[in-house]
Amino acid sequence: MNSITKIGHRGAKGHLAENTLESIEKAIAFGVEMIEIDVHRCASGEIVVIHDFTLDRTTNGSGEIAKKDWELLKILQVEGKYKIPLLTEVLELIEEKCAINIELKGLNTAEAVCKIVQEHIKKGKWDYEDFILSSFQKNELFEVRKQDNNIPIGVLSKASLTEAIHLGRDLRASAIHPSVGIVTRDNVKQAQAEGFNVNVWTVNEPDAIARMKEFGVNGIISDFPDRL
Repeated sequence: MNSITKIGHRGAKGHLAENTLESIEKAIAFGVEMIEIDVHRCASGEIVVIHDFTLDRTTNGSGEIAKKDWELLKILQVEGKYKIPLLTEVLELIEEKCAINIELKGLNTAEAVCKIVQEHIKKGKWDYEDFILSSFQKNELFEVRKQDNNIPIGVLSKASLTEAIHLGRDLRASAIHPSVGIVTRDNVKQAQAEGFNVNVWTVNEPDAIARMKEFGVNGIISDFPDRL
């Protein structure tokens, strides 16, 4: 089979502060083919790269991201020294270096992210195949498909890979993104037989990495992309 796609989870989360430009640079240095990040839409409309719905865990700020303007968010610190980046800043950083999996974590992110993707493709240095938009939120994924028939979609699942396959059919998705805890040799084959790539998260331990490779998954999302 073809080599498995190495995907850095929130950059290189196991090494540097997640979802920061520095963490993403670290993952690129490890030779990843794809970066996975999370995005939210802040109150002033910008698409910002951060995992949680609130600021409290990873920054020196507090409260819901959706209620904060970019003017506030851009001066906050992540783990005391890093900045919250914009999606556009991440795309500028990784342009022509690797692909990107953008998880639509926050509400009302799909339309704005699709527009950013389309703008970057029009500029000529990105292709549709350089992107995957993924989410646990069905509404966001259906909005992606409404906005653009060509953007690759990844269906996230931590409960049932079979259910994810059914949703993937409806969305004309390209990939299923299951939690490592629900992956079996058989359901990987089932998904692939239906035309989906299987990109598994979050796979950090050497024995789990070896097992996913043995199962023949298409991609592995890891906090430690250097282990892949």
